[in-house]
Amino acid sequence: MMNSPVDRDLSISLSIDGLEVKVAPGQTVLHAARKLGIDIPTLCYLEKCGPLNSCLVCLVKINGKLVPSCGIPAQSGMNVESETPEVHEARRTALELLFSDHVGDCLSPCQRLCPLRMNIPVMIRQLQTGQVDDAVKTVRHALPLPAVLGRLCHHPCEQGCRRASADEAAGIRDMERYVADYDLGLAAGASGKTTHDPYLPRCKRPSGKSVAIIGAGPAGLTAAYTLLRHGHSCTIADRRSHAGGTLRDVNAEQLPPSLLDAEILQLHRLGAQFRLGAVLGNDITIEGLLRGFDAVLVTVGELSKADGESWGLEMSPGGIKINTDTFQTSRNAVFAAGRAVKPVNQLVRAMTEGQWAAECIHLYLENRTVQRPDKPFSSIMGRLEPQELATFVRSAKPGPALSPCNVCTGFSKTQAAEEAARCLRCDCRSSGHCALQSYATIYGADGGRFRSQRRPFEQYIQPGGVIFEPGKCILCGICVKLTELAREPLGLTFIGRGFDVRIATPFNQTIEAGLQKVAEECVRFCPTGALEFRDA
Repeated sequence: MMNSPVDRDLSISLSIDGLEVKVAPGQTVLHAARKLGIDIPTLCYLEKCGPLNSCLVCLVKINGKLVPSCGIPAQSGMNVESETPEVHEARRTALELLFSDHVGDCLSPCQRLCPLRMNIPVMIRQLQTGQVDDAVKTVRHALPLPAVLGRLCHHPCEQGCRRASADEAAGIRDMERYVADYDLGLAAGASGKTTHDPYLPRCKRPSGKSVAIIGAGPAGLTAAYTLLRHGHSCTIADRRSHAGGTLRDVNAEQLPPSLLDAEILQLHRLGAQFRLGAVLGNDITIEGLLRGFDAVLVTVGELSKADGESWGLEMSPGGIKINTDTFQTSRNAVFAAGRAVKPVNQLVRAMTEGQWAAECIHLYLENRTVQRPDKPFSSIMGRLEPQELATFVRSAKPGPALSPCNVCTGFSKTQAAEEAARCLRCDCRSSGHCALQSYATIYGADGGRFRSQRRPFEQYIQPGGVIFEPGKCILCGICVKLTELAREPLGLTFIGRGFDVRIATPFNQTIEAGLQKVAEECVRFCPTGALEFRDA
């Protein structure tokens, strides 16, 4: 039987990680890997631009040598290794070398310092542009009980806010409170909501797994919120007649009971079941719960050694003894968090531990390796020099922080938007869709491994809306090649030598002058946040 034309075209046969693949003559090892569905990282490769061989994160091993897969033509009989520890280490090192001269934060200090990892900059921008319903989604996806946190959180996010170096930190907690109150119909202007019921984040399909949570305080309620969204059913038991734990002891002026009830109602709407007035050891036992549930989480607050041991749990001087990486106790399928493990005085910290414990339980229920969530990767710029701070401040609303007209009712919609306008926007506009950040996460890169004294942060805002931040440029060459292919009148090019090489427009013209035809394309394919649109 004669071969088809397609078969004849695929005349090069090679092996990648033990898998055979055929490609056409002239195609690269990278093409072959992508045909097999193998994700070899690339930062300087774009199909229409061809191989640029500048980033070296696409390394593979061929015949004992590490080579860039984007520039090596495939040859018959090649035996390529792409996923060995040695190859991964080489890619990680290449990424870390790129970060050695990287100037910019992936995540803003406020987001890095939020224990619950809410995307604070996105919420702020949504408020600034009047997209309050979208801000509600941002807040509700990250925070359980946001109206409670908006009143009682000790706001570590504001302690890291760079605006404080200029005058006063942005009022992040008050903005968060406004969003939560708006969602519950309690804030000024909430009548403009498009839906009657508060927003509920979508849950995954039911998993068929169930979890019993003992303790309906901040840690337990947060754990339930997290597990329900993963698709697991939850029953929350508590000795009190009302859910909320120590939140019920807060002064009513600080936290109205009706507001706490409204937040707990959202857990009911997500599917949580409550068994109140039930005392562990009398009305319920861990043995009994394990017969009816796939896992148990203990978040009962502080307890005596005798009580813990009577439940069959190993105790430490501070509380229940757990593996701090997994929140697992000495008993199979039993986890513990919050004050049951150690004294926790900060509300947001107790809630964070409930969230982490829930993530560990989720992994346990899926028979995956149990471990607490890793911190999201972020390049960190550190302290700003006065001129660098001035670069950020020039684009923000001047003046000190606003105070709500009425402390009891919080911000109005107008005040929330005005306070949001004070944000310096010191996070990276490409965060979340930056290839460099993504691969640094995948390969566990240490952004500070090779870093010495950094160069100054620079930001050039072009009249047409393009922003160029040279310190984030990795000299991949994609934008230079795109302007060349588009026959830009000026285009972009490499200026300087050695460590002083940079991307620029010839004749000392602006970046925007070099991007008359392909600005959008260059921004879209920039692998970092060096080129972005101001209103991205």
